[in-house]
Amino acid sequence: MIHVNPAPPLQRLAVLGNHTPRQCGIATFTADLHQALATSFPALDTFVAAMNDFGHRYAYPPCVRVQIAQEDPRAYRRAAESLKARGVQVLCLQHEYGIFGGDRGAHILALLREAAMPVVTTLHTVLSQPDVRQWTVLDEVIRRSERLVVMSQQGADLLRRLHGVPAGRIACIPHGIPAIPDEAGAKARLGLSGRPVLLTFGLLAPDKGIEYVLEAMPRILEQFPQALYLVVGATHPHVKAGQGEAYRRALEARVEALGIGASVRFHNRFVSLDELTGFLAAADLYLTPYLKAEQSTSGTLAYAVGSGRAVLSTPYAYAQELLADGRGILLPWRDPEAIAREVTGLLADDARRETMRRKAAGLGRTMRWPVVAGRYLDLFQRVWQEAQPRAPRPALGPVRPLFPLMLEGDRR
Repeated sequence: MIHVNPAPPLQRLAVLGNHTPRQCGIATFTADLHQALATSFPALDTFVAAMNDFGHRYAYPPCVRVQIAQEDPRAYRRAAESLKARGVQVLCLQHEYGIFGGDRGAHILALLREAAMPVVTTLHTVLSQPDVRQWTVLDEVIRRSERLVVMSQQGADLLRRLHGVPAGRIACIPHGIPAIPDEAGAKARLGLSGRPVLLTFGLLAPDKGIEYVLEAMPRILEQFPQALYLVVGATHPHVKAGQGEAYRRALEARVEALGIGASVRFHNRFVSLDELTGFLAAADLYLTPYLKAEQSTSGTLAYAVGSGRAVLSTPYAYAQELLADGRGILLPWRDPEAIAREVTGLLADDARRETMRRKAAGLGRTMRWPVVAGRYLDLFQRVWQEAQPRAPRPALGPVRPLFPLMLEGDRR
């Protein structure tokens, strides 16, 4: 019997993506994934390679050991060399078209071509109708990745259909969420006692559809005159760089024109997790009236469902999956009347709202970061094991046919 020594366990891992204090969903996700891995598996040396957008540098925490200038093609090759020199055994890449330089984020391909370690890529967007260049860039990312992580079944289906990826190379792992307690007294702490509270949070951009909830508010206020709509979050940095605060000002102007100033509040800042916990705990209903049908993930929706909120959302791809089985309500696109009808109906039905909350919280328990980090580590370990050289097979004697008389012909 030949004994084969198992490959050594995974010891060093790098996560590549944006990282806080940069303000975007990918930065928060990368920071949370790294923190969950580092906390849950302290024997694993985990660090971050962070993308810097054009003209910016950030005061990163010590876990960020490599920085990559988004628009500098040479920076990607230098980063690949740095990762190799640091002994990285598996690289976990966070892929989103907008965070890498070059046409459709093509600069990241230089790093992947030079990388000497297996790559696991988390795809934060999988487009159903990519243009030729988007398809080409993503196809090479796919070919240079050992495994692909998606957060929805729709994303997995698109990978199989558009890129021919075998099911065995795809892992569906949910968007991680922190443990968000259902705080008693949250409304009182925010000075909102006795008011029905609607909430939308996240970086503000024109594709968020906030204006349709504003249009619905006069009808909501007819039945619930104390209702308050909280819009929490700073304008997305890319939107602010290109358009300034034009979208926010347009929303504020619409609030004034509708005469609902006492019933809408904008909190124009990137809130901490503690602040977010307070807003979520105070919310009776959470809304994502987003306008992109193919959106394949949403950290804000994941947080809301995971915290056990009653959620109403337009039927973008991720929402359809997360709110299935009675965990939320899907709204028609760009339809203020439907928003008003569903919001007032749910505010008036405590039992239905509570049932929805319990179902959402049940799913949320499977999305907690320690659970998600464990699934990622299992995947990393499997990829690392597969990358190890195989022990040579023992030499075999000459092949003997099983049926020699038939193979040699019938001599009778």
